[in-house]
Amino acid sequence: MIKRFLAIAVLGTVTSQSAQANQVNPWQDCGIGAMVFPNNGAAAAVSNIIWDLGTTAISTKISSAEDCSGTNVKTAMFIKQTYPSLEQEIAQGEGEYISAMLSVRGCDIASHSQIVAAVRGDFAQQATRTAEGLYNLVEQNIATDFTRQCSAS
Repeated sequence: MIKRFLAIAVLGTVTSQSAQANQVNPWQDCGIGAMVFPNNGAAAAVSNIIWDLGTTAISTKISSAEDCSGTNVKTAMFIKQTYPSLEQEIAQGEGEYISAMLSVRGCDIASHSQIVAAVRGDFAQQATRTAEGLYNLVEQNIATDFTRQCSAS
């Protein structure tokens, strides 16, 4: 029952395609869900959540080893594992976990405070707060405003 509820909640926050062709959303593009629904990111994400709350999607390279092993996937894994601490630090506007997350993502240390400020503003507006939602916010902000400060996946 909980998995179905989470799947419905995630369905509302899933985007249909990655913002850029080389950008991987591990919940949509990796794991069992991506194997079953290769052309439907929303269905893949829901399937991954129903199957095991998205754990295999962000911790294995089942579907596309070349796509599911970059900094995006490592960032998603880090967010999934440390989400409660990240949520608290985002509210504070700084912290070790946020800095580590951005370092894992390949962002210059000098840009961390600007990225955190942008993510913090968007995160405060988010109705449903999940690890995937935070991942999407981070990637959206990097793709929109911080591509030069963060390495590609």
